[in-house]
Amino acid sequence: MPRLYPVLQTPIRVETPQRAYEAIVERGGLARLPEFLPPRLGKIFVVTTADVWSLHGASVRNALASRAHEVLIFPGGEPRKRLAEVEKLAEQMVQAGGDRSSVVVAFGGGIVGDVAGFLAAIFMRGIPVIQVPTTLLAQVDASVGGKTGVNLASGKNLLGSFHQPLVVLIDPSVLNTLPEREYRAGIYEIVKCGVIRDAELLETLDGCSSKILTREPEVVDRIVAAAVRIKAEVVSADEREGDLRRILNFGHTFGHALEAETEYSRLLHGEAVAWGMRVATILAQRKRLLDPDEAFTIQGVIDKYGPIPSLAGVSAANIAGRLRSDKKTVQGKIHFVLPVRIGAVRIVSDVAPGLALECIEAALA
Repeated sequence: MPRLYPVLQTPIRVETPQRAYEAIVERGGLARLPEFLPPRLGKIFVVTTADVWSLHGASVRNALASRAHEVLIFPGGEPRKRLAEVEKLAEQMVQAGGDRSSVVVAFGGGIVGDVAGFLAAIFMRGIPVIQVPTTLLAQVDASVGGKTGVNLASGKNLLGSFHQPLVVLIDPSVLNTLPEREYRAGIYEIVKCGVIRDAELLETLDGCSSKILTREPEVVDRIVAAAVRIKAEVVSADEREGDLRRILNFGHTFGHALEAETEYSRLLHGEAVAWGMRVATILAQRKRLLDPDEAFTIQGVIDKYGPIPSLAGVSAANIAGRLRSDKKTVQGKIHFVLPVRIGAVRIVSDVAPGLALECIEAALA
């Protein structure tokens, strides 16, 4: 019988030079939102999407019943994750009486978290934000670490800032309403955490896939907390992606290029990351950094949470060409995060363009 990941105590502490805060993983935790509001508080602006608000808005409304708040509906979707939408939200805040005493609550998935966090970072030169993620991907990745941003036509998240939240409030019970495809896409980010830093987590993902896919609370809460702990540890050691934090980009360099090439319309972010992890694992094996058996295990775990949508007609050469536009490219050098064993990765920049292209072609085949 597969070993279940051990229970982790929350809250999980995140320590950064900008701010120390907690990530709380707790079923029913939405009701605790008022506990984390600043003492000298003006209007609260809840940035969300229409679908999230229709499903879970009542819980936030009840929690904020005695507080002045305004709900701002963001259209959602990667194509709308642009500076123009941030400007629209900022104008709404001004018209509704927003000022430097206001606070933003990012209530939604990773896109909402990125947009609302960036809005908070630049509104009146910076106001507080509380991250309340409602998708699995946002709970285990985007909400922790203070990264915010929007896309340009030439690439993903090329405009943004680091703006740490007051708290990250994670309520796994909201995942019960998450569509199956989005849920699976979020699991890929947990797979990433297992590959880069925690072999025991990957073992649980491998052996307990049926329980995870049926969303059994005991196992879901444990793997969510495990991924949050890993993200918190890495962010606390390296807030601004100077070195260690770059390991969190496993799968993202290739994945972001794929998203840009498909105009953010064919895959969810987690699916693009899963495909990117495939390419990076192939590359690690071809560079003889990773044992074939471990590569087989990684690919097998990715398969368990699939399928990844068809990529028929996508150009490998175009994806390879987009790698240089990645925001992690430094002085023309593309940095790849490659596994060297399950639980450990290495950042590599000496990859010939031809080899990268071959690995992309192999993953598209």
